[in-house]
Amino acid sequence: MAGATSSEEAVKAAKVLMVGAGGIGCELLKTLALSGFSDIHIIDLDTIEVSNLNRQFLFRQSHVGQSKAKVARDAVLKFRPNINITPYHANVKDSHFNVDFFKQFNVVLNGLDNLDARRHVNRLCLAAEVPLVESGTTGFLGQVTVHVKGKTECYECQPKPVPKSYPVCTITSTPSKFVHCIVWAKDLLFAKLFGDKNQDNDLNVHSKDDTSSKTDVFERNVDEDLEQYAQRIYDHVFGYNIEVALDNKETWKNQRKPDPIYIRDALPEGAVQQNGRSQDHMNDEQDPSAMVSLGFRNSQEIWSLADNSRVFLEALKLFFEKREKEIGSLIFDKDDQLAVEFVTAAANIRASSFGIPLHSLFEAKGVAGNIVHAVATTNAIIAGLIVIEAIKVLKGDYQGYRMTYCLEHPARKMLLMPVEPFEPSKSCYVCSETPLVLEVNSKTTKLREVIEKVIKSKLGMNLPLIMVGATLVFEDGEDLEEDEIANYALNLEKVLAELPAPVLNGTTLTVEDLHQELKCSINIKHRDEFDEEKEPDGMVLAGWSGPVDKQITSNGENRPVPSSSNTEDVDGTAEDISAKPGMKRKLNEILEAKENFDAHENPSDVGSSSAQVVEDDDDDELVVFDEDPRQSKKKRLQ
Repeated sequence: MAGATSSEEAVKAAKVLMVGAGGIGCELLKTLALSGFSDIHIIDLDTIEVSNLNRQFLFRQSHVGQSKAKVARDAVLKFRPNINITPYHANVKDSHFNVDFFKQFNVVLNGLDNLDARRHVNRLCLAAEVPLVESGTTGFLGQVTVHVKGKTECYECQPKPVPKSYPVCTITSTPSKFVHCIVWAKDLLFAKLFGDKNQDNDLNVHSKDDTSSKTDVFERNVDEDLEQYAQRIYDHVFGYNIEVALDNKETWKNQRKPDPIYIRDALPEGAVQQNGRSQDHMNDEQDPSAMVSLGFRNSQEIWSLADNSRVFLEALKLFFEKREKEIGSLIFDKDDQLAVEFVTAAANIRASSFGIPLHSLFEAKGVAGNIVHAVATTNAIIAGLIVIEAIKVLKGDYQGYRMTYCLEHPARKMLLMPVEPFEPSKSCYVCSETPLVLEVNSKTTKLREVIEKVIKSKLGMNLPLIMVGATLVFEDGEDLEEDEIANYALNLEKVLAELPAPVLNGTTLTVEDLHQELKCSINIKHRDEFDEEKEPDGMVLAGWSGPVDKQITSNGENRPVPSSSNTEDVDGTAEDISAKPGMKRKLNEILEAKENFDAHENPSDVGSSSAQVVEDDDDDELVVFDEDPRQSKKKRLQ
């Protein structure tokens, strides 16, 4: 009873910060309120979308477009009117959410939707010395981890998984999986037809018609009607471009040759003329939809080649008829029905050409939007585990901290797998202040490049301050004088060796973010040349491991893939994550650790688990990756 009383007292006296009010956040706020917490603050930048309503149970249709944090507060106060809930409809990276703001809380509970914000909160919690409880779910999988400065590893002690990238040659020439066709349809064809015309694109734009004066076959002729234009694009990308690819005999020696598909092959001439325009299914007040126009109602049905061809032609025409003003600035969005219809049809036609099984619109949307569908029950389980760990933190029960993994299938009759936390990594530049090493050509590389490619992109600093010895060479912030801004702007364009305090081989940079109260050292190692393919940044940072943007790699050049609009709601990784290399859960070391812990056998010798579970994008998803347990042994907390 004494333990229960101390728990109640700790809960009643606690001031808690929740970051994120989405899938996990709704369950968490409810559980906190019902567990006796009476002073809860919530930060969330997002507004409620229709797609949230199937699991974020505090929201209703009438709330669409409103602040998640504010609506969640109002919903909970209806059944717990006597507690204090303070919502902030804002970005946790805003300057007023600084270290002093974080210091007022006894514990921070994360349910964020991107790694950058997670790193930011991790650093603020370290600086404020406030415990952080992290979490993530995707489908039936979930995790909860505890991070306490000096006692457990921080969120950034472990490397994060690298999102999947695909070589452009595979995407454009030799696709072997449906996801390759989706990437082609979404990031190349859709972008070429409806996106920024000035953006690099690897699609062949040259027609077989040598008499044409056009340099880009995707440009529409002035006197060309939409029907002709749509069919010409169809024949070019699915017919002529495949014929061009077949000319390279060497490519097809050991793999199946694709079949060129022309509109005359997929649809009889009469069917082409009758395509769409079924007024019974058209509603000008609704958002344009090729499925509605054609009378297709089942999104889980796999369309035939002919039906995919009809949807492709109809969707393309609807974009030009109904959304012409948007053409040139469109980016694929998983919540844009017409865009999903176009990409599904295009991917299926290409898949048919390469002998790849076709997919339904429902399945294609999941792949295109990186969707792993959320399970509300998993969110509820994880929210409960977060509160359990938060109570341990508030009681100061360091020995009781657990990282808990929620499994899809029972392992030795267990669905919840608790593991002791690891000690802080001595090589972590965030919590252990271990110096980093930057290999760079100090005679040709500008300070601006180092700031953009390393300090902001890789290290995640928002307002960096850079010193060389006692000399301040750059500072970013709102309170700078005009002459300071001008002076730092000049330094940005100078190469490292020509700065007021020259940066040469052996120089140490001190880099600090005053907002995050994070400081680290970077030792400079001069290097004359870099491999353009393997080291496209022209510099290499050692001692750092972090998230990498999803990319298409083309001839050694890494270019960001246009992303869908924040694919962070019901979304996880594309395709079946259990089938991806490096994504399968290996539980043997976790199970062994559990057995050893239960038997109280020398906990310092227990090997770390091989499965690291890292939430990548959303409050409803995580990514799992493996590492060699022999190389990642850590001491357990004593």
